[in-house]
Amino acid sequence: MFAPKWKKEARLLHKGALKFLHYKRDLLKPDRIDEIESRRGDLLDAIKAGDKDKADEASKQLRATCEQALPHFPSQNAWEENVEVMFVALVVALGLRAYVIQPFRIPTGSMQPTLNGITIEQSKDPNFKKPWLGQQAWELVTRGRSYRNIVAEADMYPVGEPVDASWFLFTRTKVKFSNGEVISFPAAAGEVRNLMTEPIGPGVEQRQPKRYRKGDPILRGWVDTGDLVLVDKVSYHFRRPNRGEVFVFDTRGIATSGRVKGQMAGQDGGTHYIKRLCGVPGDTMEIRPPNLWINGVIAKEPGIRRVIEAQGLYGKNNPNGYELARFDPSQPRPLGAIGDKFHLKPEAAPGMREYAALGDNTGNSLDSRYWGSVKEFNLAGPALFSLWPFTTGHWGLIR
Repeated sequence: MFAPKWKKEARLLHKGALKFLHYKRDLLKPDRIDEIESRRGDLLDAIKAGDKDKADEASKQLRATCEQALPHFPSQNAWEENVEVMFVALVVALGLRAYVIQPFRIPTGSMQPTLNGITIEQSKDPNFKKPWLGQQAWELVTRGRSYRNIVAEADMYPVGEPVDASWFLFTRTKVKFSNGEVISFPAAAGEVRNLMTEPIGPGVEQRQPKRYRKGDPILRGWVDTGDLVLVDKVSYHFRRPNRGEVFVFDTRGIATSGRVKGQMAGQDGGTHYIKRLCGVPGDTMEIRPPNLWINGVIAKEPGIRRVIEAQGLYGKNNPNGYELARFDPSQPRPLGAIGDKFHLKPEAAPGMREYAALGDNTGNSLDSRYWGSVKEFNLAGPALFSLWPFTTGHWGLIR
């Protein structure tokens, strides 16, 4: 009933030799193929006859024939095998990122409190000191917080615009100062601009560069990283985008610049934005604060309702629900005044269907209220899962 061990091993070798033929047939010479087939036949005869000694000899001959079949292809050492495995893993990862699922770092606060962007907190304690190293490491892992103590090396002030120096998932902004020094900050340009400037007067939105004396703190506090989310790049190939879901899109052909961007933390033009999809083809949108009206009725989708009703944390930054776009002569502002109606074409050529994107943090979001529609070719996919940090309350599926 149970086959002896030698017979099991012989059968596995017989099957393995067949796989070898399938995998290497295009590299093997015809006489080598015939020889391997002949050795397999000898082994099979020995298995059927139940002759262990004959099977051992046939196995030895079959192994030697397979090993010598490709003498001009040297065997790989351990280092070469590891490099090959890592290369294949990298190719698979890049393929998944390009076509299946893509990580995306939230750089700005335009979707708070649904998702957090990178924020800079300046300590008001003149005796501020970084926590001990163990606490810093724990907070970095669990909440993405890093502590900074950057002090002016001389009398200095920032010159020119902050420069985006981000790479992959790491957001960086460089600032040049009047003494020639360049300092890198782990935050989006708009957030750094707010740190480096101050209003020119009480109640005035226009800002001017801060001037630092030698020894003054430039950044004495901490930086909380933005949420790391996974974007589903498959779904939109099989279904239409749904009103109310959070989605990611690129900014090709979208006028994300403008005067008002400087009044919003981190709202500089970037390669990708993340917003809530609030309008689909055929919709007519209107904002009558606090409500967002879609096709003559107040929007009913849960994510949109949370902003309208200022539920929980949504009321902290935007107690009056959806706001109209601020005045900015450099932007078309299709939703800039009471009575403005923004119509999305019901039909368009493939790739040109129109969608509307609004940030949940409506008072600090550069979105469709300013620059209009997002085209279908811009869409990357719905935001699926908030992966990290773990302790912000956002870990899990994105709603």
